[in-house]
Amino acid sequence: MRFGPFALEEADGAIAAHSIRLPGIDLRKGAVLDAACLAALARAGVTSLTAARLEAGDVPEDRAAAEIAARLGGEGIQADAAFTGRVNLRATEAGVLVVDSAGVDALNAVDEAVTLATLPAFRPVVAGEMVGTVKIIPFAVEGSVHRRALAAARPMLSVAPYRVRRVAMISTRLPGLADKVVAKTLRVTAERLHAAGAGIEHHAEITHDAGAVADAVREAIARSAEMVLIFGASAIADRRDVVPAGIVAAGGELLHFGMPVDPGNLLLVAQCGAVPVLGAPGCARSPRDNGFDRVLHRLLAGLAIDRSTIAGMGVGGLLMEIATRPQPREAREPDGTARIAAVVLAAGRGTRMGGPNKLASTLDGLPLVRRAVEAALASQAAPVIVVTGHEPERVHDALAGLDVRFVHNPAYAEGISTSLRAGIGAVPEKSDGAIVLLGDMPRVSAGLIDRLVAALAPAAGRLVAVPVREGRRGNPVVWARRLFPELITLSGDVGARHLIVANAEALVDVPVEDDEAFVDVDTTDALEREELHRIAERADTDGEQALDAMRAEDA
Repeated sequence: MRFGPFALEEADGAIAAHSIRLPGIDLRKGAVLDAACLAALARAGVTSLTAARLEAGDVPEDRAAAEIAARLGGEGIQADAAFTGRVNLRATEAGVLVVDSAGVDALNAVDEAVTLATLPAFRPVVAGEMVGTVKIIPFAVEGSVHRRALAAARPMLSVAPYRVRRVAMISTRLPGLADKVVAKTLRVTAERLHAAGAGIEHHAEITHDAGAVADAVREAIARSAEMVLIFGASAIADRRDVVPAGIVAAGGELLHFGMPVDPGNLLLVAQCGAVPVLGAPGCARSPRDNGFDRVLHRLLAGLAIDRSTIAGMGVGGLLMEIATRPQPREAREPDGTARIAAVVLAAGRGTRMGGPNKLASTLDGLPLVRRAVEAALASQAAPVIVVTGHEPERVHDALAGLDVRFVHNPAYAEGISTSLRAGIGAVPEKSDGAIVLLGDMPRVSAGLIDRLVAALAPAAGRLVAVPVREGRRGNPVVWARRLFPELITLSGDVGARHLIVANAEALVDVPVEDDEAFVDVDTTDALEREELHRIAERADTDGEQALDAMRAEDA
């Protein structure tokens, strides 16, 4: 591949190495230069530009990335279409990600032009989540490099789907252990299992005694439990302690006690026949990520756990800086509340509206986007950042006179994730987080925004706040700054819903009683329905005011 400066007269068919924006010219990096583009550049006074031209034997970046990625996916993995030399690999089902680390290293060692990045091995994933990405660095690779990369490529990523569905839980009791502790542990554990499609089919509360533990384990297995979780009233201190002694008395085998993960050191892994049995550490009573999760999810996916597996968890096992753990030096207002910015996404083309700029369409006399932004301005969230993309001047006009900050997303056509990245990137450093609003949701009120903001508590591990009604999650959503790195890794026309699932232990549900968190305006019919809704609302308000006046006169 030839790369470097090209005179315009020799650049026809070459690939632009850099973006060029001039009046009437919007040349994107990676675009193939044609006669019309080169003529426009010449008229603008450009005489040369940096470009790349493929030579015989070179393999274009998209083809190279697609062919390599096609060989990497095992069960539960699919590859997206190639774009700009990149192919994202995604999970097709929920489970635990299995990675051939040696294979990944070998592929990355082939040549600097070929890269593969993945999520950590054995991380729980959900359907649709990006688990890896192949990126070709230059615009093309030499044929020899391509052939060596293909030779090194093999199935390196797979998803072990969750298999265990029926779980039994045993809670031992000692005087002084509050009922609410057992109740919370039951609730937290049920939520942990729910994410993997499993449930607690049987729960036994017993005395803290080895004989009682043995009887409870036997009963759980007799009830067809596929896994048994034991929460002792007192932490396991030794292999001869009450819980392990009870497991052995039930005919079980102790596989490993202790683990090099903190929190989670006092985990016990055992087995009764084919049924895994876990003696939970005290930290497993909390929804926060801990060593218990490292083993639980693998067992739920049917992956084997032995002494060497646990012994190998030490690197990365110090979980002091995980997102869900309180961090030092959290930013705070003087009254101790979190400082939250508002990000209003107003970049989309609104193609379902059938022609007019959706966000500039009027609803009850005001542009749709202005209603969303005014609600944000009336709340305690600040500053208010508006992300523009399609027809930005129309959005600017619709918001004239409002105290907002604009950030433009030139890549808006690539999907909502690009606008989310642009907005999150503009949040001030001092902010603890951001509430992400959609510009086409006219019923979202300042009151709802304030309730969501108030629910966020980063120092307490509450990192995501979502409005919920009858089990359905809506918008807007508040995100703590600690989750920003995950938000900005999103790609394509994919929102952040899977991140909510992935951070379920840090989620706060904020109940709502009406439709304000669920109504968006995508079509002209939806806009007409909203107009009728507001007319009906005014009629109800006028009627109530008239009744109040009549009551006042009667009094």
